[in-house]
Amino acid sequence: MSLPLIDSTARAPEPIALYVHWPFCVSKCPYCDFNSHVRAEIDNDAWRAALMDDLAHEAELIGGRPLSSIFFGGGTPSLMPPQIVSSIIDAAASHWQPTPDMEITLEANPSSVEAARFADLASAGVNRVSLGVQALDDQALHFLGRAHDVGEALAALDVAQSVFGRVNLDLIYARPDQSEADWEAELKRALTFGTDHMSLYQLTIEPGTRFATLVAQGKLTPADPDHAATLYEQTQAMTAAAGLPAYEISNHAKPGQESRHNLTYWRYGTYAGVGPGAHGRRGGMATLRHKKPENWMGAVQRNGHGLQSEEKLTPEDRGREALLMGLRLAEGVDLERISALSALPVEQLIDEAAVARLAQHSLIERQGQHLRITPAAMLLLDAILPEIVKV
Repeated sequence: MSLPLIDSTARAPEPIALYVHWPFCVSKCPYCDFNSHVRAEIDNDAWRAALMDDLAHEAELIGGRPLSSIFFGGGTPSLMPPQIVSSIIDAAASHWQPTPDMEITLEANPSSVEAARFADLASAGVNRVSLGVQALDDQALHFLGRAHDVGEALAALDVAQSVFGRVNLDLIYARPDQSEADWEAELKRALTFGTDHMSLYQLTIEPGTRFATLVAQGKLTPADPDHAATLYEQTQAMTAAAGLPAYEISNHAKPGQESRHNLTYWRYGTYAGVGPGAHGRRGGMATLRHKKPENWMGAVQRNGHGLQSEEKLTPEDRGREALLMGLRLAEGVDLERISALSALPVEQLIDEAAVARLAQHSLIERQGQHLRITPAAMLLLDAILPEIVKV
């Protein structure tokens, strides 16, 4: 399976992506960083105006480009007022040149409250939804800190599939005490739902999280690495057989249904990030918005944008980021394109000797200036990257 690589010789400007961060949640959840995400009431007019200003600032700096995707993420973006969603889509279409098949995705929790708003969000212009189902087991959902149960999630999925043209389903596996048989049954069930895209992530223990505390206290035992590897291989085989092969290490799609927005990230394209805490990449710059909603709002009112920082990336930064992102993809990377993006020669980007050595073991494929990690070696990606990336 291969996806068309971006032609580094093409003269037409590459499409860009827009990320819009909506920071508010309906209640405190284990994934929020601070309680100020939770609001009983929001001044929708003020938020709409501030987002329009933040968006206009980015558009002024990245004008005249095709726009291939908009992604609404953050706290609980499916609780954004549809009028604000519609206003952002209309504004983006006026600032840039929407591609004929522009993808407009919104993240959602599969709750009945959010599902009740799906039809209005679809009418506002959203054509793809990403549902954080996370598990098809009530006990596992409780462990993961999710507020919904399986029945509520599947009801929300039914609504999503009835109003949106494209639906992504998120699941987390390699959970404590999850056997091969458990995961096989859960994934087999998920594959019957007929979504065109699935994001399947192994549970990772991040420092500073509740899970890390439980591990330190001896109350949680992470999955054994060998067992997790077996579950990963099981995942690849089952999704491929179902017609949703992996196009990125954790993402699977029917051919043509890959996330265009995420492909912009992984192919190291340009993307504008607006709203509290949003990151972006434009013109060799890394942009970051103020994270706390009040600070972001104050910055917009003072400056006309919510930027906290703009950092000029070095050639080494750009080369490294492009390689680390692109080698996650099944298609691999075009080294000449990355050389052009970073202004570094290919021999400064990768360790040719390491590439040749790993190619002999069928861990890497190199054809001219095209480089990819083989499917069997994706399990070893974290070990391979430091070996071959020089910058």
